[in-house]
Amino acid sequence: MSVNVETMEKNMAKLTIEVDAAEVEKAIQTAYNKQKSKISVPGFRKGKVPRALVEKMYGVEIFYEDAVNEMIPQAYADAAEESGLEIVSRPEIEVVQIEKGKNFIFTAEVAVKPEVELGEYKGVKVEKKDVEVTDEEVQSEIDRTRDQNSRMVSVEDRAVQDGDITTIDFEGFVDGVAFEGGKGENYPLTIGSHTFIDTFEEQLIGKNIGEETEVNVTFPEEYQAEELKGKAATFKVTVKEIKYKELPELDDDFVQDVSEFNTVDEYKADVKAKITERKENEAKAAKEDAVIEKIIDSSKMEIPQPMVELQLDNMVQDYARRLQQQGLSIEQYMQYTGLTVDKLKEQMEPQAMKRIQSRLVLEAIAAKENIEVTDADVDKEIEEMSKMYQMEADKLKEYMGENEMKQMKSDLAVQKAAELVVAEAVEE
Repeated sequence: MSVNVETMEKNMAKLTIEVDAAEVEKAIQTAYNKQKSKISVPGFRKGKVPRALVEKMYGVEIFYEDAVNEMIPQAYADAAEESGLEIVSRPEIEVVQIEKGKNFIFTAEVAVKPEVELGEYKGVKVEKKDVEVTDEEVQSEIDRTRDQNSRMVSVEDRAVQDGDITTIDFEGFVDGVAFEGGKGENYPLTIGSHTFIDTFEEQLIGKNIGEETEVNVTFPEEYQAEELKGKAATFKVTVKEIKYKELPELDDDFVQDVSEFNTVDEYKADVKAKITERKENEAKAAKEDAVIEKIIDSSKMEIPQPMVELQLDNMVQDYARRLQQQGLSIEQYMQYTGLTVDKLKEQMEPQAMKRIQSRLVLEAIAAKENIEVTDADVDKEIEEMSKMYQMEADKLKEYMGENEMKQMKSDLAVQKAAELVVAEAVEE
């Protein structure tokens, strides 16, 4: 295998990768072996048709696609390593030549890690923010705990109010015709949660159990279902059940049930201390963000778009995983909110760009300051991770491969760089 690197504009590069003809032959044979059990030719049992006969009947190209898919992953991985480039995107692959008896040639267009021209990063001036906790914030936190310990009370003698938890049957119509996915039975809906589109929930306020009503809404212009975009719809809705949350009284008995304290005053003091700690951590994080943002503003770098696309893909996957933990698929989320993946990426792009820029400047600072990550630093991090995963540190270390260890050291160096610029910052 050989690889040729062509440097392109905007931190892009093209790898031209050539795989020996002998490897091409192996890949074609592998493709034939995978497919032969499915090939049927009169006079031959399945799986026994000679490859030469198959190629004569259907053309030598019949196995090329599978052969290409067999060769590209390893060939690209080897070429990427041989190139010495710091690749920061998925490759855009294009096949140049695939022919029996000849070398296989393909190109991989990739983004490479941008060079950073650092601006001032020591003595950065940021606004000083004092931490203050109000009585209202303490009460709001306590009310959240009361809400978590509330009980559901069924209602039969009044209509729906804002904040009620209803159970409804519904069916949606556009131009008098029911549409797919617009029907539901025994659906739980909290009024004011904005789970449904437009003013759907608000129109249920004042409706009684068993009462059928018509709810008129308009789908968003960017709704995921093409046939519903911007369309006016009518839903026939029946409220089947109304419930509301009854919160417990804030007294010593409640405090003893939900905490280690005996009195309301002790409990309030603890809640205030915890809010103070949280706000101090938030202020610390905000200071770090402000410092890094100023460093980014004074630095120069050119971010290739494929690098941003990879970051966005990772962020969407992370978002989908978090939704899954809450029992909601990304598809359901899109349906409820009227978003699309492209729209979600558009919303996330500024954050994606900021993450990339932050990482790049901190890596550049770590390199310029010769920041070292010691074995003790690594052991400490693994110890913290082992507590999170509830396993022995030595076992966790055994599971970590070379790439994972390299990534950890890089992350720790970036963390040290962040600590350095924050420590050097000036609050005004």
